[in-house]
Amino acid sequence: MSTSEFAAADDESYVEGDTQPTSEILSALAGVNNSPVKTEPQPEPQQPPPSEYDTLTAQLSENPHNPDGWRRLIRLAEDSRNLDKISAAYDALLKQYPNNATAQVRYITHYINENQVDKIETLFTRFLKSSPCVELWKFYLTYVRRRNSAPQQRDTVRMSYEYALNHIGQDKDSGSIWSDYIQFLQAGEAATTWDQQQKMDALRKVYHRAVQIPLDNVERLWQELEAFETGLNKITAKKFMADLSPAHMQARTVYRQLMNHIGPLYPPNGPDLFLPSLPKFDASERALVGKWKAYLKWEESNPLELDERDRPTLITRIQMVYRKAVIRMKYYTEIWFMAYTWTNSVGKHEEAMSILKAGLEANPSSFLLTFAYVEALEVEKKYQEVHTTYERFLSILRNQLDELERTANSANSSFSSTGSAAPAAGAGNGNGSLARIGAPPGFQSTEPASNASSFNSQSSDSEKPPQLTELQKRRTEYGLVWIMYMRFGMRAEGVKSSRGIFAKARRDRWAPWETYEANALMEYHCSDDKGVASRIFEKGMDTFGDEIEFVLRYLGFLISINDKNNARALFERVIPTFPPERARPLWERWARYEYQYGDLEAALKLEKRMAEVYPSDPPIKRLAQRHIYLGTDAIADRDLGFAVARRTAATASGSSALGRTETSQSLLSGSQGNGGGAGPSTHGKRPSSPDHRGKRDDGRAADYSMGHKRARLPSPGPPARGVDRDRDGRWDGPSSRRRFSPAPSGPHGWDRDERPGPPPGGRGREPLGRGGRDGDDDGKRTALPGVLSWFIGELPSPAAFDGPVFRTDDLMNLFRNAVIPSTSSRPKSPPPGPARGRPPPDYGPYQGPGGGRGRRY
Repeated sequence: MSTSEFAAADDESYVEGDTQPTSEILSALAGVNNSPVKTEPQPEPQQPPPSEYDTLTAQLSENPHNPDGWRRLIRLAEDSRNLDKISAAYDALLKQYPNNATAQVRYITHYINENQVDKIETLFTRFLKSSPCVELWKFYLTYVRRRNSAPQQRDTVRMSYEYALNHIGQDKDSGSIWSDYIQFLQAGEAATTWDQQQKMDALRKVYHRAVQIPLDNVERLWQELEAFETGLNKITAKKFMADLSPAHMQARTVYRQLMNHIGPLYPPNGPDLFLPSLPKFDASERALVGKWKAYLKWEESNPLELDERDRPTLITRIQMVYRKAVIRMKYYTEIWFMAYTWTNSVGKHEEAMSILKAGLEANPSSFLLTFAYVEALEVEKKYQEVHTTYERFLSILRNQLDELERTANSANSSFSSTGSAAPAAGAGNGNGSLARIGAPPGFQSTEPASNASSFNSQSSDSEKPPQLTELQKRRTEYGLVWIMYMRFGMRAEGVKSSRGIFAKARRDRWAPWETYEANALMEYHCSDDKGVASRIFEKGMDTFGDEIEFVLRYLGFLISINDKNNARALFERVIPTFPPERARPLWERWARYEYQYGDLEAALKLEKRMAEVYPSDPPIKRLAQRHIYLGTDAIADRDLGFAVARRTAATASGSSALGRTETSQSLLSGSQGNGGGAGPSTHGKRPSSPDHRGKRDDGRAADYSMGHKRARLPSPGPPARGVDRDRDGRWDGPSSRRRFSPAPSGPHGWDRDERPGPPPGGRGREPLGRGGRDGDDDGKRTALPGVLSWFIGELPSPAAFDGPVFRTDDLMNLFRNAVIPSTSSRPKSPPPGPARGRPPPDYGPYQGPGGGRGRRY
């Protein structure tokens, strides 16, 4: 069988044979035929990556405070030669940095190159109205002269010059515009005698105006004026020049003073496109702000001595200066406020309000400008706008707090992982560190409980992560805005408005305890309602019951309204909730009330309870505190000799030294505990004072929690320069940054016989030898005079110096070559006053709940 026959037979057998497909196979084939055909997914077309211009535009819209980014964006737009991109870039730049003359000139130049007259004139109209920059006005005048070169158009050019000089003619850099204007007038044709006279009068008028202004070319203009007048008439020239000479000499003098002022304000080696950056408030920036303020005050003082008839000229001049100042110092709100204050003082209230608005647009989170603006609106009785401004300001600050909270959470986690902070003793409320520093109620920290307890509200700043301290401070400032808002509502719209604002504050998770206290006192003093005020305090206890300061304020309020039953109940209710080291301000506040207004039996019972909590307090401390009134402490002055010490300190010279008395030494050794039952500190070292939060870190005193204050005595002699520090790293003392070690004491404090006092001659304790330690092999010591020892002790630490560094060789050469005049005819200098140093010893480590450290029992 051939191949073809075999194939035909095979086909025939397939069609008609017995081996037909089964029904299952046919069903499966039908399902396959009916199912959709699966196709491979086609890859999406890849979008081209965004260009650097688009990426930078998006970044600057999110973070517009990036001068380098803006300069790069402008460069990219100009390199593209796309006029739409250039326009968009410059519009965005000038929205962020208005009145930047360099950017405005470059922006308009692109349209001049394209000869788009309508766009050019639109931009000039938009920019010139508020620009104080000579650079832009010069560019404008150049453009006008090119566009109006025909003789019949000279009047248009003349009016343009007058318009420009009326705006910036007082600027020292406008001298070239004055010269160009004079040359323009001189080039004018005068066909008749009358035209010639008009031309001479116009020139004389311009010259006379220019030579009385402190311009950079004022001397050359004076010489030209003299030649001009002499050429017309020598007799009248002498009269004109004599009349103008005083004003011209004053202008020349003022120009020299002006250059001294503005020289440091405009550094010569800056970028071609100057864009102000956000302030860091370092030493150089603070110095720059001070120079600007000095310059502005100097301009306000009318150095040209313009009289009342020239008052419009003076106002125009100072206006121009302030406009330039706020352009250059865009992010320094103090400059904006100075501009507003001066503008308002000269009767330009609408312009002053526009300055505040512009300042708030540039600095939306400024407390200074916001408070000034809402006060100005309140004076105008625009109450609805005040509400809007406060709500907007609170929203801005709230967003900043949320962002800072996220940063603090991450930073606190990394801080706790280092193990640098040990758990602090004392009970907590179970929340993390953010809750203890003032996070909203109900906020649960994700950090471990052991770390949370180490950042309670009594921890020193050195023990907290910086972000937590900043968050606490920012939240307190946020509460200040709510308090100012409530004050506005009370005085402008009444108690109903104030209560409505307080209701909003209560629902705000960031509102601190100060808002409760402020509203309670406002209700008490403005509405004379003790019940409402007490209920507000009690409501605040639900949220801020673990804040010792809020409890102190509440207790002080109840005492001030003579509600002794509720005050006693509050004291007994809260005192078990605080550990002893935190509860001392409450004990002291209630003890002072019992001493002043209670009976002796109640006072003695309270003292017995306090002795159990603070066993290291000496008995004389409580006895003396019971017998103090208005700071008069007769026990300390008479029985312990502090009055004699004060008199000695007042009369002794700065080099004299007064040793500690036996009584004060015994009191010091008897009160070296920390108030919580701890043992005495190491011999010869003063223990650190417990931080009772009577005085806040931000310096705000507690009105209702003032303890038994006494004025600390000045040291009667020069203290030894010590390096002993408290455990938290801060220098001891109520206000000094330096701490001096006390005189070494014996085991019992009675060390006068064991260690002799300072030798005769007024010298204090001898400094260490050259080896730097007691007991060096050579045994040599270098004794300094007492005055030098005191002076060295008063010097700040090297880390505190942030000024310029001078070469020692140059200073020594200067001293070596200095000519010192004879002092034989001079009167002798008076003896130095009492040396400032560490105060005499006191009763013990007591700090009143008010926070002011007086003489401590």
